[in-house]
Amino acid sequence: MNSMIFAAGLGTRLKPLTDTMPKALVPVAGKPLLQHVLDKLRDAEAHQAYRERFCLLEQPSQDNIVVNVHHFADQIVDYLQGTAVHISDERDELLETGGGLKKAAHFFTDHNGEGHPVLIHNVDILSNLNLADLFRNAAGYATLVVSERKTSRYLLFDDDMRLVGWTNIDTGQVRSPYGQIDPSQYRMLAFSGIHVISPRLFQPMQQWPDRFGIMDFYLSICSQYNIHGYVPNNLQLMDVGKIDTLDKAVDFLASIN
Repeated sequence: MNSMIFAAGLGTRLKPLTDTMPKALVPVAGKPLLQHVLDKLRDAEAHQAYRERFCLLEQPSQDNIVVNVHHFADQIVDYLQGTAVHISDERDELLETGGGLKKAAHFFTDHNGEGHPVLIHNVDILSNLNLADLFRNAAGYATLVVSERKTSRYLLFDDDMRLVGWTNIDTGQVRSPYGQIDPSQYRMLAFSGIHVISPRLFQPMQQWPDRFGIMDFYLSICSQYNIHGYVPNNLQLMDVGKIDTLDKAVDFLASIN
């Protein structure tokens, strides 16, 4: 499975643990956050629905997993030593989510710029999401897993579930390539930190600087490219981004396994 795990962040909300280790290696229920995501990716890659989608039933399984590193990068590199996981090294500069994906593009495309879709997963997200179903429902140039989870910041989708903008309901800020739009006229959904992109998006991404956020990119191009929202049935998801979520994460994993 072509996939990238965003693991380069500083993990400031998990201090003091991240004063001595990267967020990716913070343990939950006996294993690092990174390992939880890796296990989920590998389970999905072997799933028949995924293999049927990409005509892999008669071929041996071939993982193509990339992890980007920056904060305490050596610890992650050491942890992954001996595995088939590729490292995208951002030790010189933290490139944010969009820049990190752009830097790793060569892992996912051939010399013609073609390849299979790429699953992108934040390292601190735990969920019951069926990744094979996500690939089966992928559409357009990117598919963003979204939900009706309560938050202050929402993505805005039209009736066809195409991304049209973003809003912060606390500040009233609205961003959209369509100019001034009324968020109440659109479906307001929370982003999960999990998405699938077509390798065709790497071409317009090359016009962007080395460092940028992936959501800034999506919002800038959604009037030209179909950036699609996907709402899974019965999604249960947890962002393990703060110290007070670690104990809750153990119970959460027990509830979805």
